[in-house]
Amino acid sequence: MSQDANSPDTLKPSLLLVDDDDVFLQVMSRAFRKRGFDVFTAHTIEEADKVCSEVDIDKAVVDLKLESESGLQLIETLIARRPQLKIIMLTGYSSISTAVEAIKLGAVNYLCKPADASDILNAFDQALGNPQASINPQPPSVNRLEWEHIQKILSEHDGNISATARALGMHRRTLQRKLQKRPVQH
Repeated sequence: MSQDANSPDTLKPSLLLVDDDDVFLQVMSRAFRKRGFDVFTAHTIEEADKVCSEVDIDKAVVDLKLESESGLQLIETLIARRPQLKIIMLTGYSSISTAVEAIKLGAVNYLCKPADASDILNAFDQALGNPQASINPQPPSVNRLEWEHIQKILSEHDGNISATARALGMHRRTLQRKLQKRPVQH
């Protein structure tokens, strides 16, 4: 856990960034400090829970994939500690199923990487949803549908790759290779 603040006496909004990527945390910490936030960082679910138990956090940005952990597991924990906490789920591995789960668990929004501090702040501001959101005129590609299906089954098996591979009738290594690739857009 680390805190990047000028002084504990100032009343700044507080933000918790949870990601296992050090460079991302450094860049985002700097960007949010420039925007007037008291920034706290964590690399794991355990570190994030510790920060939330010690500090009154206003907002959190949680990465979906934290080494061997799922950021989805952290949402309920953080909200149980801080019911007023607004959480954005941020991921480079987006899927419909993880977006739905994040919202059901209490996140106010879901963003795909790459996202900058402005994108994240806009996502907090748009937490109520947009009934005017555009609808893609093209249906998703077969590759995208496969990615979505794999993510759904993976979510149903709590991130267990072996159980997911069995459920999909796929070799575990094949599934691991598919999961390491970025999701196709459409």
